[in-house]
Amino acid sequence: MNDDVMGIASDYVVIKALENGVNIIGLTRGKDTKFHHTEKLDAGEIYIAQFTETTSAIKVKGKAKVYCKHGEIESGA
Repeated sequence: MNDDVMGIASDYVVIKALENGVNIIGLTRGKDTKFHHTEKLDAGEIYIAQFTETTSAIKVKGKAKVYCKHGEIESGA
């Protein structure tokens, strides 16, 4: 891995589901963005994700708290 990718690959996010059925979707990096991984969480479950050479974005659908080095964000209504 080159130095630019190593900096990206060290970023983690923690996602805590606040309701049943929260969807976590990993999106690829590169010329075409595509879904490459999905998870479904129930209330109270936690998912730890990492940005990598493959993963450029993470989409959260449903009510959840997302914790990262930039702070805490709540998704959903």
